[in-house]
Amino acid sequence: MAGPPVPTLSAMTFIEAQHLTKRYGEKVAVDDLSFTVRPGIVTGFLGPNGSGKSTTMRMIMGLDYPTGGRVTVNGKQYHDLDWPLREIGALLEAKAIHPGRSARAHLRMLAEANRIPPRRVGEVLELVGLASVAGQRAGKFSLGMAQRLGMAAALLGDPGVLICDEPVNGLDPDGIRWVRNLLKGLAAEGRTVFVSSHLMSEMALTADEVVVIGRGRFLAQQPVAELTARSAARFVRVRSPQLDRLRAAPDEHGAETDLEDGALTVRGMDREAIGDLAASLPVTLHELAAETASLEEAFMELTEQSIEYQGADR
Repeated sequence: MAGPPVPTLSAMTFIEAQHLTKRYGEKVAVDDLSFTVRPGIVTGFLGPNGSGKSTTMRMIMGLDYPTGGRVTVNGKQYHDLDWPLREIGALLEAKAIHPGRSARAHLRMLAEANRIPPRRVGEVLELVGLASVAGQRAGKFSLGMAQRLGMAAALLGDPGVLICDEPVNGLDPDGIRWVRNLLKGLAAEGRTVFVSSHLMSEMALTADEVVVIGRGRFLAQQPVAELTARSAARFVRVRSPQLDRLRAAPDEHGAETDLEDGALTVRGMDREAIGDLAASLPVTLHELAAETASLEEAFMELTEQSIEYQGADR
C-alpha cells in the first residue's frame, strides 16, 4: 500500500511560537516566549542551564502541553499533523530507545507505524554511519552511537523540519563535524533546522541565526554576525612603535584601553576614529584591526542576568 503524500519542501513554512508559556506549579519554565524559525538556515537555540530550552522543544513536539500560548509546525500544532514523522523529525533524548531492540528493528518499527517504505531504514542507517552495527542491541550503544541512531530516527520520514537538543553530546571530533555538515546541508536544501547546544564554538560554526533565552524569557533573535558585532566585547587592536604616546589619548575620548601582548586593545572607539587620533598626534601605526567578539562572549554578555546556577570566582 502506498504511503501518505509527503509535503514538498516548497510547502514547508516555519516553527512559530506565540506567547508560549509553561508553568510547573509555582515555577515558570517558559515565560511568554515568541519566535519564528525559518527554512533555509540553521537556527541555534541558546540559553543558560535551566533557561527553558528543552521544555520549549518538548512543547514543539507535543510532549509537554503549554500553560499558555501555542507553538506550531507548518501552521499546525503537533497533534494536528496528519503524519508527524514526515513533517518534523526530532532528536531530543538519545537514549530514549528500547535497549533490547536492534538499531534496525527500532527504525523498522517507526517506519511501519508511519507507512514509510522499508528501504528508507537502510538509507538512514548508511547516512548516520550505523549500517555495520544495525543488528546490535541499542542498549549496548555508546552515547555517541545512540546520538547517531536518534538522528537516523529523526530523518526517517525525510521531514522538512528538524529539531535537535544537544545533538553532538558524546560524539568525537569527526562525529561533531559530521553533524555540523549534515545540519548545514539539510538547511541548504530548504529545510527548517532548529538546534540547541552548550558548545558556543560549535554553534558559531553551525548556526546562521540564534534565538537566545534566559529564565524562560526571550532575549534576542538575530544572525550570529550581528549578535557578535554589537557586543561590548569587540575591540580594536593597535600596534605601534610609539604606544606610550598613543595609550592615554583614547582614554581622553571616553574609550577603554589595555596593553596585551605588545598591542593596545581599545574598546569604545572604532578603527577610523583611532586612525584619525593617531594621525593627529602624530603616531605611526603598524596595525589597526577591528576584532569582533566571539559568540561565547556575546552570549555571556547577553545572559549575564539570567544565569540560575553561578559559581563564585576564585
